[in-house]
Amino acid sequence: MPAWFSLAVDSFWPMLYAGLTFTIPLTLIAFALGLTLGFIVALIRLYGPVPLRSFVRFYVWLIRGTPLLVQLFLIFYALPSAGITLDAFPAAVIGFTLNIGAYTSEVIRATLLSVPKGQWEAAHSISMSWSQSLRRIILPQAARVAVPPLSNTFISLVKDTSLASVITVPELFLAAQRIAAVTYQPLILYTEAAIIYLLISSVLSALQSRLEIRLARNTAVKENFNDNAIRS
Repeated sequence: MPAWFSLAVDSFWPMLYAGLTFTIPLTLIAFALGLTLGFIVALIRLYGPVPLRSFVRFYVWLIRGTPLLVQLFLIFYALPSAGITLDAFPAAVIGFTLNIGAYTSEVIRATLLSVPKGQWEAAHSISMSWSQSLRRIILPQAARVAVPPLSNTFISLVKDTSLASVITVPELFLAAQRIAAVTYQPLILYTEAAIIYLLISSVLSALQSRLEIRLARNTAVKENFNDNAIRS
């Protein structure tokens, strides 16, 4: 058995373990929190009071205009000088959450605006409140439009978590770096890490495609049902 192959086999589980225990949890937590933050920011930008709109617009401008790597450095390495010290994993969660929140807020805002205003008017005409109209009429329609870009954001986040290695989060890429530092075989180990990321992304892309197909079918069924109801 070639030496490079033995190294790849021996290092596969430590890297996969790091991915399962840090990369995937970091991705899920940051995306869930970021999506929640993005939804709140989008609602404020569309329907909130002017002072809050200005504040969240500044937040989106600031986050989208600066590199994620710099944001992580500021949170983990710069905040201690201001008396705020965070462990690596919470710092990464905060950094990725703020970053994802800014980007998903733009996606959600655009999808909410894509719903025709007549849908609001129709909801109000049957005595629905603003919150009922949003929850029952607007959000279901916007969600179908938002799934593809939000899914792409989630897949990108899986790969972006490799940046957490610079603030010592022991995720997949840092595991590869540590093994490479001992074995002096960076080409093999970094290639193997890239393949693992590729496999994870491929699985998520396949799930995204299935979800989009299912949503398209459900939409077609509902449209046919509505057409039949109108004709009858």
